[in-house]
Amino acid sequence: MSRAARERSILSSFDFKKKGVAAGYAVMLLALLALAASMLYPFGTTIFSSLKTREEVFTFPPTFLPHRLEWGNFKEGLQYVDLGRAFGNTLLLYAGNAVIPLTVVGLAAFSLSQMKLPFRRGMTLFFMSTLMIPSATYLIPSFLNLQSLGLIDTYWAFWLSAGANAFNIMLLKGFFDGIHRELFEAARIDGASELRCFFRLAVPLSLPVFSTLLIFAFTATWNDWYWPSLVLTSTEKYPIASIVYRNIVQSANLPMNVKFGVLTLVMLPPLIFFLLFQKNIMHGLNLSGIKG
Repeated sequence: MSRAARERSILSSFDFKKKGVAAGYAVMLLALLALAASMLYPFGTTIFSSLKTREEVFTFPPTFLPHRLEWGNFKEGLQYVDLGRAFGNTLLLYAGNAVIPLTVVGLAAFSLSQMKLPFRRGMTLFFMSTLMIPSATYLIPSFLNLQSLGLIDTYWAFWLSAGANAFNIMLLKGFFDGIHRELFEAARIDGASELRCFFRLAVPLSLPVFSTLLIFAFTATWNDWYWPSLVLTSTEKYPIASIVYRNIVQSANLPMNVKFGVLTLVMLPPLIFFLLFQKNIMHGLNLSGIKG
């Protein structure tokens, strides 16, 4: 096999000799560049506006880059919001969303996949059918149930409700279905219980999908502001998204450049998280598309 044949991909140098292929490729490249620019522009506007003066933010015609860097906007913004406490609350919420719900979801998915349960297909179909229901329809019933259980203004309102996630159950079940049943049958013959089969066999073999769910849980916890604002009545328990929306976004007296400074500080941790775990995130998106 020649070197050119080994290095041939979807489009080769021979394909680009055709004018139609080259023109189509140029159009797709321009479309991707325009899409990237439209997605990066809000991030750039937020970051550079956080370094502008109050007057420069409202100048017309607007300028993208600041004329003089105002680093004091970040210090002034921290006087209006306690990001340290909000960040700790968010990590506490994430810890519960990572341990408690994933344990419940994992056990449920393992039961549907590897155990001989009565009406197993019916239960699987029931879980799949709930994915068709819009989340807004059960928002009020969920709040009333939590209120009747006395879980309002507690983090258990998030941890328990996150355990009933049909998408995660179906994702894990699809992954567990790919594990050979002979492994679990051999463990049962040796006297292993179902819990031991789950924690000693299923979990170690399913670390990729569990890491994917942990990433999804982090993004959901970090970005969620409406449900915490509805369930939590004590502002000192607010996660970072809710407290920023309440004290920064809705504030009418706060200067716009200071708002951008706080939003930049809040935006940096998810960006760093994505840069560190971008391979796992992309793998998780592919995995959810294939296994889900």
